[in-house]
Amino acid sequence: MLKLFKENIRIALGSIKTQLLRTILTVLIIAIGITALVGILTVVAALENTISSDFASMGANTFNVNQYENTARRQGGEERKIINPVISYPEAVAFKNKYKYPFTETSLSFTATTTAEVKYEGAKTDPENAIVGVDEYFMTNSGLETSSGRNFTGFDIQNNAYVCVVGSDFEKGLLKDVNPIDKIISIRGARFRVIGVLKEKGATFGNKQDLRILIPIQVARSLFTAPNINYTTSVMVSRKELLDQAIDNAISTMRSVRKLSPVKDNNFGVVRSDDLINRILGITKYLGLASWLIGIITVFGSSIALMNIMIVSVTERTREIGVRKALGAKKTTIAVQFFIETLLIGQLGGLVGIIFGILIGFGIATAVDFVFVIPWGAILAAFITSFLVAIFSGLYPAVKAAVLDPIEALRYE
Repeated sequence: MLKLFKENIRIALGSIKTQLLRTILTVLIIAIGITALVGILTVVAALENTISSDFASMGANTFNVNQYENTARRQGGEERKIINPVISYPEAVAFKNKYKYPFTETSLSFTATTTAEVKYEGAKTDPENAIVGVDEYFMTNSGLETSSGRNFTGFDIQNNAYVCVVGSDFEKGLLKDVNPIDKIISIRGARFRVIGVLKEKGATFGNKQDLRILIPIQVARSLFTAPNINYTTSVMVSRKELLDQAIDNAISTMRSVRKLSPVKDNNFGVVRSDDLINRILGITKYLGLASWLIGIITVFGSSIALMNIMIVSVTERTREIGVRKALGAKKTTIAVQFFIETLLIGQLGGLVGIIFGILIGFGIATAVDFVFVIPWGAILAAFITSFLVAIFSGLYPAVKAAVLDPIEALRYE
């Protein structure tokens, strides 16, 4: 049996070599469909990996209590838009003082401005820097780390020290070619000593995270005054199993701070970091479905082309089939011969398509600055797809070859 199988493979390879141009064109047709499938799935996988990497820094056990705009509600036959009030500083402080759930740390922060100009000696930056007022827990809760220097301490925050932690872009620009630590920079005329540099984060949805400057929250409040400043409270739960209970307790605490009656809805939002990741990743599933649709349409055309080429091959080799049958070849032997030939062409097309698809996906991921990962799922899907295409395309030609009458086949010109 094994000897017969090897003989069929040898015959199939010989047939492929004798019709090399036709085989190459058929392989390319199949490869185009597989390339479309693998290429798009590779880009989708890179996008998902990038999003997961960007938001994983928030911590899976973190949630924020902040302002949230409710959807429109219908009351009295008319729609009205309910907008939640901002979380004021007194409310944020009251929440932090009241919220004492075990194994949690609460931080307060607010974005003072996103258009700050920063000066160092005689140089200055463009007015595109974000100034964030934070406390000593902000960096831990946000998953931020320093590449050099240190984080804020409780002493820095309580004593309103004029110190700051800068984004990594300052090492490439304003503080280039110098050690940033202990250098004095100026923001709105106030002088800050740099105590740390954040690790590079890159840009997420157009937000340049490496142009941030973190300063103590009370110092930020004194330098940047504006009406209706919205504060964010971030809570990190050290034990994942307590996350749901911690969120329930936080909702109850914030309702108490805002003195909401039991019949009123929440006028604030609670956003879990893992919910945000899951929502965004849910959107990428549509891209995956689109890639499958494109791939299936293209592969369907490839399967028709492959079936057509094999039917032509059976017709051209009618006398060969008649000779083999006259010499004692069984129907199954003839069918397996053509079936193996179809499988070989299909798998060759799949292999070429996988290589092209990964290369195209890698190129696109690199161009748009995504984190490239080897798409094992896409590779497996491509192999299975090309195998099914070969089976579907080779079944009819193999059966047609097997049922040929040897006498009629020998008469064929």
